[in-house]
Amino acid sequence: MMGRGEKEVEFVCYCTQTRFLGWLGRVLKAVQPSNGWEGSSYESGLTFLAALAFTSILRAIMDQYSILGRIGEGAHGIVFKAKNIETGETVALKKVALRKLEDGIPNQALREIKALQEIEENQHVVKLKDVFPHGTGFVLVFEYMLSDLSEVIRNSEQPLTDAQVKGYMLMLLKGVAFCHTNSIMHRDLKPANLLISSTGQLKIADFGLARVFTSDGERLYSHQVATRWYRAPELLYGARKYDEGVDLWAVGCIFAELLNNSPLFPGENDIEQLCCVLQVLGTPNQKIWPEITELPDYSKISFKEKLPIPLEQVVPDGSPQAIQLLKQFLVYPSKQRVQAAQALLHPYFFTPPLPAHHSELPIPQRGGKKAPQHQRDFHVEQPLEDSVVDLELVAPYVIDV
Repeated sequence: MMGRGEKEVEFVCYCTQTRFLGWLGRVLKAVQPSNGWEGSSYESGLTFLAALAFTSILRAIMDQYSILGRIGEGAHGIVFKAKNIETGETVALKKVALRKLEDGIPNQALREIKALQEIEENQHVVKLKDVFPHGTGFVLVFEYMLSDLSEVIRNSEQPLTDAQVKGYMLMLLKGVAFCHTNSIMHRDLKPANLLISSTGQLKIADFGLARVFTSDGERLYSHQVATRWYRAPELLYGARKYDEGVDLWAVGCIFAELLNNSPLFPGENDIEQLCCVLQVLGTPNQKIWPEITELPDYSKISFKEKLPIPLEQVVPDGSPQAIQLLKQFLVYPSKQRVQAAQALLHPYFFTPPLPAHHSELPIPQRGGKKAPQHQRDFHVEQPLEDSVVDLELVAPYVIDV
């Protein structure tokens, strides 16, 4: 188990590519006691770190930026639009606050920094430009992105064209393939985390839940990841051992949302989320999903037998090739989901209309007027309570709880 002080030093080591923390990391390493930053040494180390945080050097760094406004809130941080006074460049500042120094650097923030610094620069992954401490927290400096894919969907008065959907999916798959090639699973892919630049480029952002995955699949992870509507069924069943397939399921959900202009599985809690999935894909069993009986929550609830609905009915505006590709993402066994790199070679992307160039894609402003969404015909009839399983509400879908 990593000690609190070791965690602080690890945070500094993650940021050695930045001008200030690179220097700070060398200083902390030089003064670190032989027994590490523990006990009184730990308190001394934190005092030293806090003192540095208020030096004129730090003020000079923060003074380089002029805050232009608030963009929103990401995983464990508030995001602001800012301008580098010296260069005039517009950037996004993500301020991560610590309630007290003893809390240490949040794991999610460490993961985001580590993930973005371990992978090489890629045109479909948001660029981390700098990191520096600020007050009792720190600031991540990202390239500024004008909007995100959720705004594109929200502001679409008409469904996106086939060419536009292909354009977005092409960029998304390139970014996902790049992350997976570097053994990083994002674990929170959703339209709001797919940022859009002023030129229409789509880039994956918010790596606060990202983790390095191993090929043996034996590593344990938390199942409480991913936003519910894009959460893979194995996560809904409490899986602790999983792989990049959770990202590929999310890609399928995003794909369907682009085609339908509305979420595919809009559950209000985990049980309702499973009901939404089962309504479309049918009730899973050991024949189609051999690993299902090994999932922690499999025996806690039994669903009535239900046949799948043809995806052609669920996504009526999808072309035959779009549906064919979508089916390869939305399958129960994780290992059977098409890899991002393989999906890029699917005939869907090479059949007219060809993918739209990013300069031809819609770029709405953040917080624009919300257009009416085209909702699907089927939903779970009533929302289920998060805290209590109401047997009367769940009855149409389950046998036993």
